[in-house]
Amino acid sequence: MTVLHSRDHGGDGPLLLLLHGAGRSSADWATAAPRLTGRHRVLAVDLPGHGRSAPAGSWDFAEVCADLDDTLAAAGSAGRVAVAVAGHSLGGMVASVYAATRPDRVAAAVDLDGFGWGRPDQYPGVPEEEAARRLAEIGAMSRAAAGARMPAGYVADQVAYSVGLGIPRAPAEETCRASVRELPGGEWQLLPERPGAVEMLDAMDGLDLFAVFRRVRCPLLLVRALDLPPMPHGPEWMDGLLAAYGRGLDRDLAALAAREPRVVVEGVAATHAMLLQAPERVASLVGDFLARSADRG
Repeated sequence: MTVLHSRDHGGDGPLLLLLHGAGRSSADWATAAPRLTGRHRVLAVDLPGHGRSAPAGSWDFAEVCADLDDTLAAAGSAGRVAVAVAGHSLGGMVASVYAATRPDRVAAAVDLDGFGWGRPDQYPGVPEEEAARRLAEIGAMSRAAAGARMPAGYVADQVAYSVGLGIPRAPAEETCRASVRELPGGEWQLLPERPGAVEMLDAMDGLDLFAVFRRVRCPLLLVRALDLPPMPHGPEWMDGLLAAYGRGLDRDLAALAAREPRVVVEGVAATHAMLLQAPERVASLVGDFLARSADRG
């Protein structure tokens, strides 16, 4: 049995699980979560290998979902009691898989910009061969950085970048420090540590998300970040690739929602860091969607 670390934000009503993105922690939900306690008991979870659930063993979606079952049981929600689950980035992927594999357990699910890098055919205007090559390069860069030791100035640099996105300094620093571990000598260890981080990246790459979305039987909210993040140190082709993927996602999400009445698609005027940039807007979207789902159900 694996019970993940979680922060109970309180509240009344059915349990709402909140999940964070890759390399992040439950601290990312600190501003949005209290806005969701009016109709839910809100539990923000550190995924395996992240935050205070580090270190972790092997990492795959089936095991993570089993860990969420154990965490719910420990929180007093076991058996067939319906829950809602909302996740950002990697957490959105986990939320979708959890809903798809536990149709009798999940009342509603939310994926906040958890779309990974998609398939080469999801980059309109970019030849598939070129898109495949760029995705391979991104995968290699991600694996090279997985679980890396970072220099003493890492947190300060990350906080400065976040402040440049309009994120207040205090939550920017709190959330950054919660996603790493300080090492002797002032260096920082990125979490998850390397073995788990590489397994996590492999699991994300191996997931056919749109197939998962089609398997979800409960109401499903899919939210896309509409703004591109600044990439001061990225390769020169990255901005164009991200823009193409945004067009591909808009196309494919619209087609999915047209076929599946239970699927709702929304956009947020923020970058992928929407939980910290626009917590009020995110909480409003999630809360309104869950309220409408409960009223219909």
